Amino acid sequence: MDTSSASVSYSPQEQAIASGSYVGNEKNSPCHSRFQKIFKRCFANMVPYVDVNRAKYFTESMKETEGEPLVLRYALAMKHLAENLPVYIEEDQLLVGRVGTDKGRYGLLYPEIIGDIMGEGLEAARKNLSSPLHIDDDDLCFVKEELVPYWKDRAFHKKLIQSIPKELRKFTYATPDGSVPRPYVGEQASMNGCLQWVPDYEKIIRRGAAAIRREAEERLALLDRNNAKELWEKEFFLKAMMTICDALVTWAKRHARAARSLAASEQDPVRRAELENIAENCERVPEYPAETFHQAMQSMWFVQSMIRLERCVGFMLGNGRMDQYLYPYYKADVEAGRLTDDQVLELLDCLWLQEAQFLNLPVSAQSATQHEGYAHWEAATVGGQTRDGEDATNELSYLILRSRRECPLQQPDLAARIHARSPEAFLWAVAETVKVGQGFPKLYNDEEIIPLHLAKGAPLLDIMDYCASGCTEIRMPNVDSYTSPCTQTNCTAAVETTLFNGRLKSCGEELFSLETGDPCGFCSWEEFWNAFKKQIQFMMRYALFLQYQIQEQRGQSYAAPMEDALHDKAFAACMDLDTPRSIPGTLDLGFVECIGFATAVDSLAAVKQFVFDEKVFTMRELLDALECNFEGKEHIRRILRSGHCYGNNDPYADSIGRDIEAACQEVLTQNFKNTGVHLDLRMVSITANIPFGRILAASPNGRLAGMPVSDGSSASQGMDVSGPTAVLLSNFHSKNWASTSRAARLLNIKFTPGAVAGDEGTRRLIGFFRAFCDLKLWHVQFNVINQKTLLAAQKDPQKYRNLMVRVAGYSAYFVELSTALQNDIISRNAHDDFGAGR
Repeated sequence: MDTSSASVSYSPQEQAIASGSYVGNEKNSPCHSRFQKIFKRCFANMVPYVDVNRAKYFTESMKETEGEPLVLRYALAMKHLAENLPVYIEEDQLLVGRVGTDKGRYGLLYPEIIGDIMGEGLEAARKNLSSPLHIDDDDLCFVKEELVPYWKDRAFHKKLIQSIPKELRKFTYATPDGSVPRPYVGEQASMNGCLQWVPDYEKIIRRGAAAIRREAEERLALLDRNNAKELWEKEFFLKAMMTICDALVTWAKRHARAARSLAASEQDPVRRAELENIAENCERVPEYPAETFHQAMQSMWFVQSMIRLERCVGFMLGNGRMDQYLYPYYKADVEAGRLTDDQVLELLDCLWLQEAQFLNLPVSAQSATQHEGYAHWEAATVGGQTRDGEDATNELSYLILRSRRECPLQQPDLAARIHARSPEAFLWAVAETVKVGQGFPKLYNDEEIIPLHLAKGAPLLDIMDYCASGCTEIRMPNVDSYTSPCTQTNCTAAVETTLFNGRLKSCGEELFSLETGDPCGFCSWEEFWNAFKKQIQFMMRYALFLQYQIQEQRGQSYAAPMEDALHDKAFAACMDLDTPRSIPGTLDLGFVECIGFATAVDSLAAVKQFVFDEKVFTMRELLDALECNFEGKEHIRRILRSGHCYGNNDPYADSIGRDIEAACQEVLTQNFKNTGVHLDLRMVSITANIPFGRILAASPNGRLAGMPVSDGSSASQGMDVSGPTAVLLSNFHSKNWASTSRAARLLNIKFTPGAVAGDEGTRRLIGFFRAFCDLKLWHVQFNVINQKTLLAAQKDPQKYRNLMVRVAGYSAYFVELSTALQNDIISRNAHDDFGAGR
């Protein structure tokens, strides 16, 4: 890559790679020298390791406690893990609590989820070309010979499949054992034990585990021993709370002893002092309240470690509002002269490195295709508003933004909350961080999220204090209680089953969904639309059925004592968060995913325009072109691709998008009336738009068979040709504002570095942020990169080893993505300016 050309602008990330260094390298940022040492050592071998110790000790404990209440079994398993797992004190690290091997990037096994198919999954993961895993032969034998036999009939995945009637399994699974998904209606519960989550870190930092344990012990002593119902519902739960607190403290004390042992033999006086400080911190927290900024961060990381051991949280735990709950400790330490900003950046580096090395392993076929690039995102939230409505930005907000500008890691994720009164200085810092080109931060909009959740019943003070979680979701710690992973619907598949009268071409000529009539017999657009509406609502109803089964099976399979202990309302009610029942005072906020939204919109718009309105060709001619994948009919494809498209502020297309959303929401609103659970329509594809497109025939928007469908609420690949503001306006006009049955919409925007170059580019980007805010959209995120850089990275992956791109709600190393996903990112339209796109 030649960055000397005056005609082309390059992002700081591109410039760093061209010079053979990193963004924020130690020559320019001496405070990051510790980061560079750890990074070079731990990321030298980029193939992640599979650590089996968690699975081993968890299984040992579960075998010993069969017959006990589930929440107590989980707490006892965590205590067994805390007592037996290897303790690692990494060289140069200031934060300890690693839960797996110290060889580099690593992940854990959760046999309670997919123990029935884990052996085959690991074999396949070894050979995965884009995201391989390293597992020792002895460990693989242990999985096959010890873990799988115990879990094969106990694993959640097996129990879920058995709970679905055979005639309905075809909608989700392509094989009888469910090892191969069929993404017509997908389920994410076989990939994760829990939906994305953010615990109340402030509770453990401020109160400490000893106080939480004492509260549980006092409540246990007050239980009425003559009330069998109360004893059954509360006694075991409170014992689990005490046990999990003991486990957390045990885990910390073992690290304290290990650090003291290393300090005794350490020859370097600087490192010896660091190890002694680590030991002192671990002796204090998380058992007791934190007294310093360093202790607050260590307490927070110990909680993350324990929850990672407890279960596989979907796409990792969010970091919450770090600039809020850590700020009192930062302020006190700075004022006392105990802490400098460079030391804060060092501690942030240490946390980011711990989080970036821990991965959700792509063990199943589904996770390997839907979470490419070892996807995970522990979103740290900055900015936004305080609980009483004041702007929340502070010095720590800016330090966290600076840290992500200077840190060449794909994780953790960073989210900036903005609102109508966000300070110009904060937006400037956000824009400058976006311009680095690593995909950080993503933006969340208070002007959409807060009013929408108030309408759903969220308490005002709690929704003002929301934090980012997962791809684009939000959480209100102590109010949110829905932990179940949710379902995904293939919106474009509903177009195909409409066109072929209930058939999905990849499944042959047999009826797949329901017959809605031969489209060649439709005389009007209204008839076609009504058939499509029946197809997509059929899909939505099955998704709700599947979600109900998931909820019921999870309640019999999982428990979350560490998360319960930090959730005020779950703790007060003595109810585990995984219970299918609603916890008093909480909100159950889930979703059904709509994948391929823009592809469906553009396809329906093409049918309406060229078949019914303008009569350019007949329905039969369109169907013939689709069935042969446009071979010999390229002229029809060209016409289809010239029509009305979502993403261009085009009322013709956008109104169809609004109708699709409304059709789905009709079903979801009825579900809420029946169950009290908000399962809203969400548009967040992660990387599922790749496999969801793979099962589909050609689409009426000109998309070829097997190619990806659109991602999130973004425009179809390359079709947003009227500039980035037009993309925002299409999002605005395609929303059904009258319904509260809506949730996150993920929106990807790609700029060339030249579009945002210099101070003028920063000002334009801030103007774009404010337009996004004014339009009350939920989410937007950015790639700032040149197309030729992506193409060069495909040809020379080693040179571009550290090139990061924004994928879905996360960033990943470009060369760790499959060719299909790389091409999908390349095909996204790159806007040269804030006017017309290219």
